[in-house]
Amino acid sequence: MSVRTPDPNPGWLSEEDLYEARRRIPMVYVEAIPVRLDALGYVTEVGLLYTADNDGHFYRTVVSGRVLYRETIRAGLMRHIEKDLGSLALPQLPPSPTPFTVAEYFPYPSETGLVDDRQHAVSLAYIVPVAGECSPRQDALELSWLSPDQALAPETQAEFIGGREKLISQALAHLGHTS
Repeated sequence: MSVRTPDPNPGWLSEEDLYEARRRIPMVYVEAIPVRLDALGYVTEVGLLYTADNDGHFYRTVVSGRVLYRETIRAGLMRHIEKDLGSLALPQLPPSPTPFTVAEYFPYPSETGLVDDRQHAVSLAYIVPVAGECSPRQDALELSWLSPDQALAPETQAEFIGGREKLISQALAHLGHTS
């Protein structure tokens, strides 16, 4: 039996409780696609995280994480952006936190094309301009800034897992950029 320090954040579940909750109810997530804008507000670059799984496989992903109990969507989004991109990223959240899409992940292949082996998750996905210096934190190895065309290129899209390449395509289409 291991002795654990009590969690100072009561919004977190223990590993055991989280496992049980994931088996029974959808989890709420936020995802952010960081972008750089030109002077007219057009996207010039898309920020993609590069990370590795426990088996040493490398892949691309986006800022992502659970929303805590009693946490607003806006606060959860800011927390995950800071966690993944660093405290100097200077994200510019929109006045109204309306996602560009709602993504639904299942623990098995489904009609959504989005898979999360751990759970059924509902994710509010945002496009977030960042103006500051980003330095990947947590599990990310690097943050790559790619042009929209590079982000949509087949070789880049193939580096995503779980269907997240669809989010990049949807985000850029939402902004009027198609390949």
